[in-house]
Amino acid sequence: MSAVKGPGDAQGGTGETPEQPTPEQLARQVAARAGVQRRGDGQVDVLATIGGLRGLVEAIGPGLIFIVVFTVTQQLDVALIGALGIAAVLTIIRLIQRQSLTQALAGLAGVVICALFARTTGEARGFYVPGFLTNVGYGAALVISIFVKWPLMGVVFGFIRGEGLDWRQTPARVRAYSIATWIIVAVFTARLAVQLPLYYASADDGGALTALGSARLIMGVPLYAMGLWLAWMLSRPREARGPVA
Repeated sequence: MSAVKGPGDAQGGTGETPEQPTPEQLARQVAARAGVQRRGDGQVDVLATIGGLRGLVEAIGPGLIFIVVFTVTQQLDVALIGALGIAAVLTIIRLIQRQSLTQALAGLAGVVICALFARTTGEARGFYVPGFLTNVGYGAALVISIFVKWPLMGVVFGFIRGEGLDWRQTPARVRAYSIATWIIVAVFTARLAVQLPLYYASADDGGALTALGSARLIMGVPLYAMGLWLAWMLSRPREARGPVA
């Protein structure tokens, strides 16, 4: 007589179900992936967070090459080749120097996606469409995190400051991190408010396209870095006061 198999036997005989990550484990993963760095003096290291000078070049370089080449040549394919070329070169340099490829590959993938949008639409302004979608997505996620009382900047800054998730037990800290998260939301909102009108105007005005490219560069890493620093400063814990004599 054959034995009747239980639910666990059908999955290899262990009878064990995969362990679900705890909220703290998920929060740690979010904080780690954010890549925010802290200096020895306790301040957020904005330059290190964006990958140093090389990270800044990798973030700005392809977009700068694209808008400059297109403005000069008015050739979409040439501008796309230039942007993809500089992104590929920066990635190869990291590979040769055996450095982390995460940021470079992410940047290269982003440029490829932007190039596909531009090539599919046949318009240079299509290069900037993925950026709009990214801003909307990140902004929506941040707003949702605030309304569910898990402001994402608290998740990120909390672990960097050694607070873990303890800040969620203190209403004042939740408010502080909600404000910090709203600041980053404001960064994404400002990008859309400035760049979307330029995007639509660029259909008939070449100058608007140049302005759009310039705005994308200025409101990219520099604006995000300023917002990140401001969010860090405004969410600082208040220093504990000693007993009054």
